[in-house]
Amino acid sequence: MGDREVDQQLVERAQRGDKHAFELLVGKYQRRLGRLISRFVRDSAEAEDVTQEAFIKAYRALPAFRGESAFYTWLYRIGINTAKNYLVSLGRRAPTSTPLDIEESEDFEAIDLLQDVSTPENELMSKQVVGVVNDTLQKLPEDLRTALTLREIEGLSYEEIAEIMSCPIGTVRSRIFRARETIATNLRPLLGTSNDKRW
Repeated sequence: MGDREVDQQLVERAQRGDKHAFELLVGKYQRRLGRLISRFVRDSAEAEDVTQEAFIKAYRALPAFRGESAFYTWLYRIGINTAKNYLVSLGRRAPTSTPLDIEESEDFEAIDLLQDVSTPENELMSKQVVGVVNDTLQKLPEDLRTALTLREIEGLSYEEIAEIMSCPIGTVRSRIFRARETIATNLRPLLGTSNDKRW
């Protein structure tokens, strides 16, 4: 039985009033959802509160969940919307940066290449690459940044991202492509790669 089927069974049990089933879902996704929300809400205590609020909203909305999408796709959508609403209520907008550390940045081939040999030069270059990636992410429009984060860091499929962002798969592919191209363009001078190098 796959992850989605297990989640669906837990959801159905929770819909019938089994609170322990929902607690299992919270336990399974709390860390991932918290990590996603922390990309919008920087303060860790605030991010924790917003994560709890997202789970409360999910619990209240659970009777309406029909299983047309995976549970965590549905939950991520609630989490992103809760984070955005929280920031709006404070008079802030979603941050323009999505901090990455080296471990999370391993999805970018450039970092993989740099981590092969641990020399001071490579470590410095790795930090520079992460700096360029972070700076570029800060300047990306929110829709591009969110799509790339969900794909590269959260590991979601294009279909799941389309559901979370409420847009066609083609739009998701385009946003991710544009985000990757922008990052690649900004990394080329640092890495000394040509413009025709694909990422």
